[in-house]
Amino acid sequence: MSEPLPSSSQPSKEDLKAAFKAFKKRLKVTRLEDESKLSRRPTTSGQGSAIVAISPPNQFPQAVWDELVRQGKLKKAGQGQYELGETD
Repeated sequence: MSEPLPSSSQPSKEDLKAAFKAFKKRLKVTRLEDESKLSRRPTTSGQGSAIVAISPPNQFPQAVWDELVRQGKLKKAGQGQYELGETD
């Protein structure tokens, strides 16, 4: 992973790309984990996960997440969580 950035500097394109990729991977893993819970009955239709927002990986500073929101790749979902934006 990349080194944490000072909060006053503008995130680089590489950091934004790495952070967005890490966010999407964490969201995917979280959804898969939710879908594979043993509590689901085997006779159900295999519903997908209802998870749409997660806390972002903490390896990246807040400035990276703010910039991804500004670019429209992520949307704030409240309580420190984010969801994928309209354009990803």
